[in-house]
Amino acid sequence: MSEDRITIAIDAGVADVRLVRTDKMNALDDAMFSALVAAGERLKTEKGVRAVVISGEGKAFCAGLDMGNFGKMADGSRKAGESSAGGSLGERSHGESNRAQYVAMVWREVPVPVIAAVHGVAFGGGFQVMLGADIRYVAPDTRLSVMEIKWGLVPDMGGVELMRHLAREDVVRELTYTGRIFSGEEAGAYGFATKVTATPREDALALAREIASKSPTAIRAGKRLMNLAAHGTSAEILLAESVEQLKLIGSPNQVEAIMSNLQKRAANYAD
Repeated sequence: MSEDRITIAIDAGVADVRLVRTDKMNALDDAMFSALVAAGERLKTEKGVRAVVISGEGKAFCAGLDMGNFGKMADGSRKAGESSAGGSLGERSHGESNRAQYVAMVWREVPVPVIAAVHGVAFGGGFQVMLGADIRYVAPDTRLSVMEIKWGLVPDMGGVELMRHLAREDVVRELTYTGRIFSGEEAGAYGFATKVTATPREDALALAREIASKSPTAIRAGKRLMNLAAHGTSAEILLAESVEQLKLIGSPNQVEAIMSNLQKRAANYAD
């Protein structure tokens, strides 16, 4: 992972992930794509992590695809079928995703809740990275856009898959067809923002600390269920609820949850 693109600080179970390419408003170049994938992969297995906050340093969360990529498209130096993130668009190099899609979808695979704290701008690919989080805290004056149509393209970093679970179909269509820039306030009304707040990073870190204080086994089970709920059948979801609950009942962390509440003390959970 390139530290001139992404930094990660872990404290008390909270991983604070920062996009730090501030001179380019955290735009997505090849190094940023690699750094985001590496960060997600690391946090999928990092011991002791109970919640993640992803945010952008400087003026923006992420301004989308680096302008240099569009130049390559225009002058023909990018091969036909090659993704803006490198590799073949059609190749499923990361499970169900190609490399570009995995930059957003990896956050769904991180086994603990991921909270995006968004300010400034979240355009195109940056908007799609935001959508990959479980929860999104957005500043009211943030400018967001499904911007791909401006460049004669469609969202291709998981945006279509992720948007359809958050906003009405006609809203998703209108934003995709026009590339219209909308505000953080509008994002809240549409369903893209979980919470609209003037202090998204501070609030996201506070929420992450609250989540980190809960039973990590129950939180991880909850995320598995939420991921399944987006695609599973009714029968699959109902069975999964029972399977997860059976594993939790009587487990050390579940007993600790009961005892800490009865004894009115802070819980001491094992990771």
